[in-house]
Amino acid sequence: MRITSVDLLRLKTEGAGPVRPIICRINTDEGIYGLGEAGVAIVSGATAAYELLKDYATRIIGMNPLHHEVIWEKLYKDTFWAQGNGAIIMAAVSAIDTALWDIRGKHYDAPVYELLGGKQRSKLRTYASQLQFGWGIPAYNRDGGLQKYEDACKAALDEGYTAVKVNFFEQRKHGPNVNYLETTGFLSSEIMNTAEERIARLRELMGPDGDILLENHAMTDAVSSIQFAHMAEKYRPMFLEEPATPLNSKVFEKIAANTNIPLATGERTFTRWGFRPLIESGAISVAQPDIGNCGGITECKKICDHAHLYDVGVQTHVCSSPISVAVSLQFEAAIPNFVIHEHHVGNTLPGITCLGKYNYQPKDGYFEVPDLPGFGQDLSDYAIQTATGETIR
Repeated sequence: MRITSVDLLRLKTEGAGPVRPIICRINTDEGIYGLGEAGVAIVSGATAAYELLKDYATRIIGMNPLHHEVIWEKLYKDTFWAQGNGAIIMAAVSAIDTALWDIRGKHYDAPVYELLGGKQRSKLRTYASQLQFGWGIPAYNRDGGLQKYEDACKAALDEGYTAVKVNFFEQRKHGPNVNYLETTGFLSSEIMNTAEERIARLRELMGPDGDILLENHAMTDAVSSIQFAHMAEKYRPMFLEEPATPLNSKVFEKIAANTNIPLATGERTFTRWGFRPLIESGAISVAQPDIGNCGGITECKKICDHAHLYDVGVQTHVCSSPISVAVSLQFEAAIPNFVIHEHHVGNTLPGITCLGKYNYQPKDGYFEVPDLPGFGQDLSDYAIQTATGETIR
């Protein structure tokens, strides 16, 4: 089997926030194709990943798509810049690698979790992610009043979720979002009091057995995140995500030494080399690689195996199209150190769900893992008809 062409697609989304999915479809001479996604779809980076994929796609034409390790090393070593790591470069590698695994599953008529060693669990617990935008329709609500947080949490609870994740200080009660210049050094009393009011109310709604996950989006630094964590500890959060930029593991070590809340990060960390200091230092308890930008399935498995050596759990970052959802479900089903699955509010909205052939959603807070060959997902007719793109041969 040989790779004959690569289709690059920019998917169209409506009413789903700043999400711009970039899809890579690798075609073969046996009529089997695979889908992968560049995991830099939010805010910025999508255009750059698309352009780089045009270059990288030319390098794999004629190769055997089942030789995923060979292709990964070729892209890593023969493209000069890949050995320096980075979001755009690894997103392009990830999209290609993931599409190769989809082909592999279809070739062997097996779901990807079988090729990764089998299903460790039949269901995946999931959490409702990014409730600061609301939950349900309309989402991406920028109002910062306490009522919105209450309504979003109640809506998630009504759907059966027992865990939610929220950025508690990004939005003011009134007016524009909190500026990143206000969240380093020390947090003001206004920001702290507003965040605590929201956390306290959600803890009341969740009860003693529900899980609250704190999302800082790396807006804080060592000082402000420790300040925030000291306030939040009494509400027993499951973990604190991205308390600071992940580029310096020593910062995470300092934060970890000053709070009892487990730390998590990974959506902006790439390859095993990027994760190594965070894992080996004991700075994080949960690694959160995005399969669409950390190096694909091939690399993500190595990251998670390394994390397992240090008893670090894994929750993959999921924030784009239905393709990325299906990829993560297959992967998380197979790894032994899975913690919980992220279900982003965007992946509940019609403007995103319409892009997939199948609309995979959790039931009572748990996902079933698709048993179809490959990742068990395809683009919908609507997604293909409204996409723009080109074919590389």
